Amino acid sequence: MKRKLIIDGNAVFELDEECMLKKQLDAEKNMEDTKRETRNLKEWKETYYNHRR
Repeated sequence: MKRKLIIDGNAVFELDEECMLKKQLDAEKNMEDTKRETRNLKEWKETYYNHRR
């Protein structure tokens, strides 16, 4: 497990790189899911409104 220590004045922070990578990948997946859902909703609206005319 890779970890980094960051020393800032009197404060010391320990970062778990694997955890940070997992969080980043999860955030990217959520963003892609949101984009896909938005695109699907737009397509559905277009289809729905085109059929009502």
